[in-house]
Amino acid sequence: MIHRDIKPENLLIKPKNNNLKICDFGFARVLNNKAGSGLTDYVATRWYRAPELLLSNHYGKEVDIWAIGCIMGEITDGDALFPGESEIDQLFCIQKVLGALTPQQ
Repeated sequence: MIHRDIKPENLLIKPKNNNLKICDFGFARVLNNKAGSGLTDYVATRWYRAPELLLSNHYGKEVDIWAIGCIMGEITDGDALFPGESEIDQLFCIQKVLGALTPQQ
């Protein structure tokens, strides 16, 4: 299963014991044997979207890992790591930090 919309607003932390719960499974999907087959490309809040979500509808559980990494980056200084204003700008923000996409990507 992949969540496909992990963002700070969907993470619930209980201060007493620091329990973390994930909520809002509206975009969640069960993956079949063919990773990414038949999945939509419009999911997740833009700032936490993996490049493969911006470029294709073939993706897997890695998109949730990407979102978690973006949140971890945001925790370090309080600002979004890749605050794109559109899908194209989102790709530009990602490439500005991580370098140009490869031809395969």
